[in-house]
Amino acid sequence: MYGNPYPSKHLDEGAWNQLVLKAFFTDKDVTRIVGLDKRMNASLANTLFDYVEERRAAGRTVNLQIWRLTEKYIDQSHFYLIESLIREGNEKDKLAAALALRNSSFEKAGELLNRFPELKSALDKKQVTWKML
Repeated sequence: MYGNPYPSKHLDEGAWNQLVLKAFFTDKDVTRIVGLDKRMNASLANTLFDYVEERRAAGRTVNLQIWRLTEKYIDQSHFYLIESLIREGNEKDKLAAALALRNSSFEKAGELLNRFPELKSALDKKQVTWKML
């Protein structure tokens, strides 16, 4: 899956989503998957939200890149996941949550980010990117 353009160009949405989920599940470096940002989709985001809920229920962490793939799909039903991450997570969790909130169009996302001026300031100064995380 690393550096290979074939999956991005030729897999249907279901197969693509399965590939991405399996990459997270097996702790692969998802940043090396070609076309990851272009192929983001609501179905994948919902699957990843479910995955986060399962990991969270088991007391496990998740790869922070999940938030990069779900940020455009944050809504009322999944907002609590990102809210708990920014409130209770470690420093990197909080930075990932802040990035996701900044890139989300969900109204409450901006309101929540405004409650964390130090994180918002770091984003505004471009001190934090997905590549850093």
